[in-house]
Order: sequence, then structure tokens, then C-alpha cells
Amino acid sequence: MGIRLPFMVLHANKIFKSSSQHLHSRNHSNVPKGHVAVYVGESQKKRFVVPISYLNHPSFLDLLNRAEEEFGYNHPMGGLTIPCKEEAFINLTSQLRECILKH
Repeated sequence: MGIRLPFMVLHANKIFKSSSQHLHSRNHSNVPKGHVAVYVGESQKKRFVVPISYLNHPSFLDLLNRAEEEFGYNHPMGGLTIPCKEEAFINLTSQLRECILKH
């Protein structure tokens, strides 16, 4: 019996694996171990590097669901693209950071 990962984490892994060659070719491999680069924004995309622990949080999983619905596994920036306002993403990640620091 193994550990079961949430459904969206498995989808995120597919996205990351399929885009890893593209990211290396664009010299974006400077992501620290245990983190992932995501592109956020509606028209202008900004790159953020977040801990992979965020991928298990329900609020972040909602964003991954929206990304899957909009882009499938073909992300225009070559990495995971999250279709939300930058301000909303910053608010969410700030809340996640505080939650993790409390525990």
C-alpha cells in the first residue's frame, strides 16, 4: 500500500515533466530544490517561485484546476501558467506561508 497523492498534484507533475525540457532550454533551471516556477497573471505573466508544499493545499489545488481547464497540459509560457490576477495569487501565497509558519 502506497501513499496516494491528490489528483491535481499528479496532473501538476505531468505539466512539470512535459515542460522541463523547455524550461532548461530557456535557462530557467535556477529554481531551488523543493520549489516550482509558475507564471501568473491575466494578460502580462509574472514568474513566481513557490514551495512544492503549496501544491497540496486546497486553495492552490483550485488554481491548478483552473489552469488545467484553461490550458490543459499545453502552457504558453513553457511552465505552469495560472490564470488569475497577480494580486489574488500574492494574497493566497501569503496566507499559505503564514499557515505553514504557524505549524
